[in-house]
Amino acid sequence: MAKKVVATLKKEGGVKYAKVVKAVKSPKTGAYTFKEEIIMEDQVKDYLAK
Repeated sequence: MAKKVVATLKKEGGVKYAKVVKAVKSPKTGAYTFKEEIIMEDQVKDYLAK
């Protein structure tokens, strides 16, 4: 049987988390790279505003 992997970012009654993927342009090559982070849900707007 195959194993089923279940990832959860939300817990009952706890702090809610969100996975954020942000495109960042490299100053050397001009190519875009993607930066992924898991942060608290109330900090998403501040993180993307940077």
